[in-house]
Amino acid sequence: MLQQTQTSRVLGPWQSFLDAYPTPKDCADATLASVLQRWSGLGYHRRAKALHDAARMIRDEFNGDVPSDVVDLRRLPGVGDYTANAVASFAYGRPVAVLDTNVGRILARALENRSLRASEARDAAQALLPRRDSSAFNQAMLDLGAQFCRSSPRCDGCPVAGVCRWRLEGGLDPAPHSAAVSRPQSAFAGSDRQARGRVLAALRVGPQSTAQLLARLGDVGDDRTASVIASLMRDGLVGRTGRLIHLSRD
Repeated sequence: MLQQTQTSRVLGPWQSFLDAYPTPKDCADATLASVLQRWSGLGYHRRAKALHDAARMIRDEFNGDVPSDVVDLRRLPGVGDYTANAVASFAYGRPVAVLDTNVGRILARALENRSLRASEARDAAQALLPRRDSSAFNQAMLDLGAQFCRSSPRCDGCPVAGVCRWRLEGGLDPAPHSAAVSRPQSAFAGSDRQARGRVLAALRVGPQSTAQLLARLGDVGDDRTASVIASLMRDGLVGRTGRLIHLSRD
């Protein structure tokens, strides 16, 4: 839920989601349609399907327990290096570096004062890990990036300002083009993401015919709306029964 979504927007749906599905098996046993209902307001609905698919894999292959090994975690749908390492570190105390955009900025600025390739960023993050309490260190790095080493950095008062190579050596900011540092998102208003969300919002109320959906999204245009519906079908988020389109019943 937190992927590309602010924490303030996630808190309510997250609690509702946990109330409905307190264990991976509960989520796995539910239909995708019910999961999509709980996902309302969060956008990027492919994440909901990936989470549902991951819950089913956890139920079927891991006896309902979230795996602790990074290799196994990476097998779960929708789980990349960052999520796998974060779960392994924070839930299980595994000595693996958690590399997100916050940490990526610290590595590029404070450690190297240059843009890093993906492999360089991963190696640098892992090399910094202490032998003990690596989970607490990872959390400190995330907080340092979130509070001080931001996209618009707050160098005054930063606890590592005295050893930050970028602050000491100067030069252009190396963070924006460095590996692990997120690029600005494209505008949401008028995007296909917005149109997909509107289609799914309509289908949460109940099945709709193509004509009904075209009427609801009249400002989007018939051709583009049809393309959005087709993309939702390809992603397995919606299905068709006869003339009606509905949330996936898998």
